[in-house]
Amino acid sequence: MTAREALALVTADFTELPYPQGVARPDGPLAWAGYDTTRAAAGERTGESESVVCGTATVGGRAAVLISFEFRYLGGSLGERTGDRLEAAYTAARERRLPLVSLIATGGSRMQEGMVALRQLQRVAAQSALSRAAGLPQLAVVRDPTTGGGWATLGAGADVVLALPGAQVGFAGSRVRPPDADPAAYTAEGQLAAGAVDAVVPPDRLSARLGHWLRLLTSPATGTPEPPRALGDAAPPATGWDAVRRARSPERPRAEAYLDAYFDSREPISGDRCGGTDDGMRCGVGLRAGRAVAYAAQTGTPTRPAGYRTAARLIRLADRLALPVLTLIDTPGAANDAAAERAGAGAAIADVFAAVAAARVPLTSLVVGEGGSGGALALAAPANTWATPDSYFSVIAPEAAAAILKRPREDVPALAGELRLRPQDLVALGVVRGVVPT
Repeated sequence: MTAREALALVTADFTELPYPQGVARPDGPLAWAGYDTTRAAAGERTGESESVVCGTATVGGRAAVLISFEFRYLGGSLGERTGDRLEAAYTAARERRLPLVSLIATGGSRMQEGMVALRQLQRVAAQSALSRAAGLPQLAVVRDPTTGGGWATLGAGADVVLALPGAQVGFAGSRVRPPDADPAAYTAEGQLAAGAVDAVVPPDRLSARLGHWLRLLTSPATGTPEPPRALGDAAPPATGWDAVRRARSPERPRAEAYLDAYFDSREPISGDRCGGTDDGMRCGVGLRAGRAVAYAAQTGTPTRPAGYRTAARLIRLADRLALPVLTLIDTPGAANDAAAERAGAGAAIADVFAAVAAARVPLTSLVVGEGGSGGALALAAPANTWATPDSYFSVIAPEAAAAILKRPREDVPALAGELRLRPQDLVALGVVRGVVPT
């Protein structure tokens, strides 16, 4: 796929930006013998004058600045003039208050320019930081192949990363990996499983998905999100143990049902960008009445460190883009096995507490099932948490409380009452604002 073909895949009205005119030194900064000839041949072969094409376009009805890599031009590599173009594209995006979308296919930095080429990654990182500070979204579509510094800046550093099926994706290119490396780890699908890619999207769906993402990230809702209405039993629980049993019931509505009822459409983000994913945490952005709200939702399982890090990533992204946040709380508690401890459970939970505490955007939380200890509280908006009638929220599970207090198992139901964990108890204690109606 050429740079222009990639652009045609997502837009029909691309307008190229003017490019900076730098002073070309003979055979580049290193005087690499034959470099000028190599570049001239690449230009004749591709019809391009550099490895990136930059311009403005509409995607799904949303204006954006687009960068598309031409892999046939010296492997889509980054050189000094490439850096000039990328910097100009980022600058144009900020001046016009537009999101930036990169359609990447690159083998890395251009060795014929040595460290001058490698330093272009710092230029890209600086421009990306300026755009983040300006509150502008950055999206990446990783094509085949996306390796080296292009992956480690424009790709993996984007707010949302989409990948084409089967694309080769990784920091190490195919010719410099260890000979015994698992090839599956360097694919779009492998990076999705490792938490580095948000979705693998077929080419025929790319324009629609990208346009949807652009709408979500540029249409923030205003004000505080209203809590979802309860979908389960509306009757208040009679006892604490009744509240626990109802919250643990397999028939109780779960996060997916609440998200489907609350949003008209939504897109997920996936992964903590640290090598992990957690299917028990659903994060993303959804449209409600035409405006976007970010969400992080537990699904009733013990939340793993990757889930907390993904939620923290989502909350910080929402805060940067002025998107209000809805969290759905439903976990018996944080995962506490040895693997979770080795993966940094405490630090991951602390990261969510910090992200919630620092958020400038409005947050609304709803306890929809089990609210188990600090692993649940981490996602709770300090002054705007609600509960459904079939939920509970407790400092500790009744069974664990009995174990710590050395009380027999038959005391567990009574302990549930002593913990005052029913929704109506939580309202009386000032822990939640109210019990939402059905």
